[in-house]
Amino acid sequence: MASSSFKDGLESISPSRPSSSSTSFLPSFLSPISEGYDVFSRWRTSLGLPNPGTSENLQKEAKSTHLTNHMFDGARADLTKILSVTPAFQVTHSFSLASQTALPSYNFGAIYANSKIFMQGGVDHEGTVNGRFNSGWDDRNISKIQVQLSSSPAMGHMIQMEHDYLGQDYSINVKALNPYPVNMSGIVIGNYLQSVTKNLALGAEVLFSKNGPPGAPPFSSSYLAKYTGSAKNWIATAHLQPQGVLTATYWQKINEKVDAAADFTVINSPAKREGTATLGVKYDLRMATFRAQLDSSGKVSALLEQRFAPSFQFLVSGEIDHFKNSAKVGVGVMIDSSSLSPEELGMVPPPTESQPPPPYP
Repeated sequence: MASSSFKDGLESISPSRPSSSSTSFLPSFLSPISEGYDVFSRWRTSLGLPNPGTSENLQKEAKSTHLTNHMFDGARADLTKILSVTPAFQVTHSFSLASQTALPSYNFGAIYANSKIFMQGGVDHEGTVNGRFNSGWDDRNISKIQVQLSSSPAMGHMIQMEHDYLGQDYSINVKALNPYPVNMSGIVIGNYLQSVTKNLALGAEVLFSKNGPPGAPPFSSSYLAKYTGSAKNWIATAHLQPQGVLTATYWQKINEKVDAAADFTVINSPAKREGTATLGVKYDLRMATFRAQLDSSGKVSALLEQRFAPSFQFLVSGEIDHFKNSAKVGVGVMIDSSSLSPEELGMVPPPTESQPPPPYP
């Protein structure tokens, strides 16, 4: 069957002519390889190995629990206007001021998304423009483009293009950062993550950079590992990078409302040897989310996200550095407004004859 289908494919793309010995020999020569691959594919399918996810989301659960991507100081306000739900379309005005680590700033952003496309763009008060475009061609292929244009020499221009392919039990990602085909400059990264068992996934990442630091090799490789508990209530990951850098994370869902995570980074190189550890916990309450974190550098951090209403959220963050004898405090508000009805927003189900509508606050 495999050789017949291959021959039919050749005939469909070749002009009509009498069959030759070389044409008849080609399918029979490839038939053992094709049949062996079919046997291997059926055996791999019978194992029922899951897709391991992308390498970009290898430490997703731990990062969501920790404060690294959520911490802020000073004052901030995010005002969002929801213009449409299906497709999703909204604009946001973001203000930030009185911060110890950053200057006051303003950013205008917009998001448009449907089942196939996600687009996000923004511009700040200094004229820096950033954009992001994701396209899901099908259930397995996703292309992404990120662009940043800035007049500041410190930030410069940046373009990043990548593509994800999600196989049955593996994932492939290819990424190019500031590619310039004329002189073959830029950074190209490729990684592969394969499920070995139903719980264990192993992978590798290769990086090519022609214009790296002096003396640095153009190619470097790193290795990935991910182990998921049988009940999927805990995940352990490891990432071994060049120059002796090892990053390991552990995430566990204690119950429906509590998550805990820890990460550990070790640098063992001739120029630097050190290790850092971070432990964090996240509580999901009915109308609030609380995160707390402690690391080996003497920092204790906390963040409270309190929702007083579906359209109003209040944030308070704080950090104390015991070794440096310093502290940071941040407050913020997030306000959503919309001209759509509650039924259009999907927040309140429409009234029916058998069930009266819920009372509004």
